[in-house]
Amino acid sequence: MTRTVQSVVQAVDGPRQARRRVLWVMKGLGRGGAERLAVDCARSFNRARWDIKVVYVLAHKDALVHDLRDGGVEVRCVNDGGWRGSWAHALIRQVRDGGYDLVHTHSPAPAVVVRALPHGWRPPVVHTEHNVWARYHPVTRWANALTYGRNAGALAVSGGVARSARPPLGAAPPAVLHHGIDLAGARRGAHARRSARVALGVPVDVPVIGSVANFTPKKDHATLLMALAVVLKRHPAVQLVLVGSGPLEDAVRARVRALGLGGAVMFAGSRSDVAEILPAFDLFALSSKYEGLPIALLEAMASGIAPVATCVGGIPEVITDGENGRLLPAGQPDAFGLALADLLDVPDRRARLAARARRRAADFDITRAVRRMERWYEEILS
Repeated sequence: MTRTVQSVVQAVDGPRQARRRVLWVMKGLGRGGAERLAVDCARSFNRARWDIKVVYVLAHKDALVHDLRDGGVEVRCVNDGGWRGSWAHALIRQVRDGGYDLVHTHSPAPAVVVRALPHGWRPPVVHTEHNVWARYHPVTRWANALTYGRNAGALAVSGGVARSARPPLGAAPPAVLHHGIDLAGARRGAHARRSARVALGVPVDVPVIGSVANFTPKKDHATLLMALAVVLKRHPAVQLVLVGSGPLEDAVRARVRALGLGGAVMFAGSRSDVAEILPAFDLFALSSKYEGLPIALLEAMASGIAPVATCVGGIPEVITDGENGRLLPAGQPDAFGLALADLLDVPDRRARLAARARRRAADFDITRAVRRMERWYEEILS
């Protein structure tokens, strides 16, 4: 009898393992840090071993859907636009009937729905915490804690996020897995700087502070704008470039007008070319009240930009104050503004921090994080 090609391969390498089917459950796929992180992770999995499908709830947050599909990842929105509970029913059907080996949730509300299913209706469920629990609505926080013991495992994107979790007695706390970025996509150097300035329409010789952060309460743009007023006293030509969108954009624009900062602030919108425009910045600023592990911060550091940020969430796990950036308390615009102005005053110091920031960012490689996640999946499924 003639041996098949498959039998020859099995004789040499042993039986070929079947691909494991994994469902990732997201709240949305807009241009937020957690969403971009999920996209990069899903595209980096070993396709010969893992079949990743992504579903999401918020139909209007779909900016990254094409990025996933272009990377060969199947994506579906489970919200058909009907009554408010319809997405939960669609998600239950997806989990119950999809034949998945594992479900990985990335947002607490959908996670609660999945965990609440009877054991026979769902495969093992794992969860990643992307944000500190203080950010959650009290009902969400309560439901998340109540069902947390049904996780087969949980991860947190930073130590700060892990410490904020309050799982019930007996449930294991999340383990820390620092995720990362596609380091190969980082742009830096004189040519990249010129191209980025042209793309933004900013003169080459103007000092630029950049921030990539959607207009939401946790990002605290109000503090950043008041800090800019401090910087302008010493650097009247400085430009602040705000990249992002969100529900508070009109309020931020109104604050710019009220502070008389119109000529110093550029609203660059939500963009798909963040990696290309980052080199335009002399400094990267992040004034958040809460954070998990900010992907935009890592991308800026990988592009060789000195960061000035608040010491919240996982940020102190990335930046060492005075070594590869500056760390300031949240909600203190004068201190934040002085730190920005001081670094604009001393280009050599700024360059040293930027070089060390670039080296530090190399520790956050998305491929390395995904390989660890794959091993984690294997342990849970073994």
